[in-house]
Amino acid sequence: MNAKSQLLMLALFFATWSLNAQNKLCRVWWNQEKTSKVKVFLATDGKYYGKIVWLKDSVENGKPKTDKENPDEAKRNKPLMGMQFLSGLEKKSETEFVNGKIYDPKNGKTYDCKITIKDDKNVDLRGYVMGMPFLGRTSNWTLVE
Repeated sequence: MNAKSQLLMLALFFATWSLNAQNKLCRVWWNQEKTSKVKVFLATDGKYYGKIVWLKDSVENGKPKTDKENPDEAKRNKPLMGMQFLSGLEKKSETEFVNGKIYDPKNGKTYDCKITIKDDKNVDLRGYVMGMPFLGRTSNWTLVE
């Protein structure tokens, strides 16, 4: 193997390794109650977002379940399926993503949030108020396989 081939293989290895580290969060996750699946993705702004891609109970009264608790009346007829409810997470380290926002369609409120990768199949999402993580609640999300 010549030097060019070795250099190309080394570059390919590091590119794949970096992509795998990023992909530890960019996957589909079960919420803690296993009532929804959330797809987390990296957007063009370099931040991480999440949207609902599956709901256990996606229909109510024969129609798609909507965001009926939204404080903005104009958004109350928007379906929950496909809703982007996690936004603006910034990568702080390989295992910590901070400065995000999470919207809870159950009560129509938005909270600050952060995500910590625990291992390959578990992340902890912490929602909190007033920019103070100790004033909040943590949910464990598990990888959809």
